[in-house]
Amino acid sequence: MTDSLLSRARTGDEQAFGELVGPHRRELHLHCYRMLGSFTDAEDALQETLLAAWRSLGGFEGRASLRAWLYRIATNRCLNVRRDAGRRLPPAPTPPFDPPEPTRWGEITWLQPYPDALLDPETRYEAKESVGLAFITGLQRLPPRQTAVLILRDVLGFDTAEVARMLDTTGTAVKGALQRARASLDSRPEPAALSADEEELARRFAEAFTARDVDTVIALLTDDAWLAMPPAPHEYQGADAIAAFLKISGEAQGSRRLLLTPVGANAQPAFACRLAEPGDPVGSPAGLMVLTLRAGQIAGLTRFHDNAALTRAGLM
Repeated sequence: MTDSLLSRARTGDEQAFGELVGPHRRELHLHCYRMLGSFTDAEDALQETLLAAWRSLGGFEGRASLRAWLYRIATNRCLNVRRDAGRRLPPAPTPPFDPPEPTRWGEITWLQPYPDALLDPETRYEAKESVGLAFITGLQRLPPRQTAVLILRDVLGFDTAEVARMLDTTGTAVKGALQRARASLDSRPEPAALSADEEELARRFAEAFTARDVDTVIALLTDDAWLAMPPAPHEYQGADAIAAFLKISGEAQGSRRLLLTPVGANAQPAFACRLAEPGDPVGSPAGLMVLTLRAGQIAGLTRFHDNAALTRAGLM
């Protein structure tokens, strides 16, 4: 950022403003996604953030970096969304068959995948768990301010004093919120890259899943694996529950074939799903499957059913 560019933006030069915030757009969008768990809501929050920054640029005094100032605006916009009791939630789809009784009814039905194409390489390969679905889901279950503190401190690396200024609170409050968030969250960011063994595991899953080989699919899962299907609330845990669901859904599929095409989402193995009638080589969109891997097995299957949202994200 140069003083000349900032001065031009303050006088209403939209091109100068675009040059100022452009380098931060992608990371701000990802930040909003981590806060909200929804690609669609993240897009809205990013636009609100940039509009607020444009309107208040005259009040930016340079005491913090422009990046930190933008993160402050984005974080508080997302906190408002998280606290909004009237937050728009996607309608739950009606299954085309009678599903078995779920293990539990999921609460995070607004969860959406995040395209790998929008991730910077260092995000994708050095800290893939920070965009993994288990981590994103865990963030949604935390109180909003704990979510913000954990992301700003542990994921983005802002120091305690910076986070306190962003949230208009004290360093002591930030430290306390971070301690509680860490204690509550099961999945935490850790450096990892998709290995050849994990790629082979994903390939074997896709092969078995499209063949309706439920026994092989189950053999690839951890004992405590979960199957979730946002925005549907049905969730199934463990081999018996997941197998029961897969068998019933496979029977409902009839003579149609399920086609899986590898795509990039949440820095995890993912497949665009298409359901094809006999003789149809292309099929119709049927959601997205994202795998959560752990210790050489599949710990989570997340089947997203909102094709419109997937199309907007460039995943279908």
